[in-house]
Amino acid sequence: MTTLPSAPWLAGRPTRGSADRAFRWATRLAALGVVAILVLLAIQLLDSSLLTWQTFGLGFIIGTTWDPVAAIYGALPYIVGTLLSSLIALVLATPIAILTAIFLAEIASPRLATPLTFMIELLAAIPSVVFGLWGVFVLAPFLRVTAEAWISSTFGFIPFLAGPTFGIGLFTAGVILAIMILPTIVSISREVIRSVPDSQREAMLALGATRWEVITKAVLPFARSGIVGAVILGLGRALGETMAVTMVIGNGQAIPTHLFDQAQTIASKIATTFNEATIGIQTNSLIALGLILLVITIGLNIIARLLVWRVSGPVGAE
Repeated sequence: MTTLPSAPWLAGRPTRGSADRAFRWATRLAALGVVAILVLLAIQLLDSSLLTWQTFGLGFIIGTTWDPVAAIYGALPYIVGTLLSSLIALVLATPIAILTAIFLAEIASPRLATPLTFMIELLAAIPSVVFGLWGVFVLAPFLRVTAEAWISSTFGFIPFLAGPTFGIGLFTAGVILAIMILPTIVSISREVIRSVPDSQREAMLALGATRWEVITKAVLPFARSGIVGAVILGLGRALGETMAVTMVIGNGQAIPTHLFDQAQTIASKIATTFNEATIGIQTNSLIALGLILLVITIGLNIIARLLVWRVSGPVGAE
């Protein structure tokens, strides 16, 4: 049997195995680098806020007083404000975003879907301060006399939905956040839905299913992990949003007990206070707030991912 000589242009080139190993190690280092940045960030925040934890301990998390004069600091009002505003945003944005993604990916013609997708994605390019200005001068007065007045008069027997309406407050902040996270959820959900194999749709149609049944029983179950991932990314945007929320939430210092109360998030508290904070326990307490926000964001993402795995198995199991 005659052995063919190797081509001269292959001489000195790395073998496929060595190239694969180099690529594998490069991607592994990149992934480890991202994790390392996160760990180093957490360590730096913990080290910079150590004085606060040594002074107040876990009482800082459940404390309700923020008094720089008396050097007493508590984070609970801002934690509650962050969670409530983000929850309101998710409740409002998630169904609208998923229905919009289904329409763009499954129902709308390309002539209509293309410009609509472009317009929705343009929302993500609007600076948050513009959203804040629009919220202060347009959205807040509108909500005060429409949605807030209707909710208060219709469902006022529920303590959380009772109380006077001001326009500026927790509800308006949630609406602003809902608008800001819509492009993220819509864009990712649309791409996930479009990636569902056509064989899934064709099999259901061949069995006589309607368009509604194809979407609900073939497309959405296959794409649910990606859709939940889109919602998680939207939640991360809502938790960390600063300027727009600062301008419309009212910057109240107490724990909000009603939907229309003025409140404050961790991000807005840091933004409005850090420049005026004195070096020492006050600055350390603000950094401790940043650490709490990081832990909340990571914790909620882990919980959401575990829920996805419990329902549909690890990513890629479908």
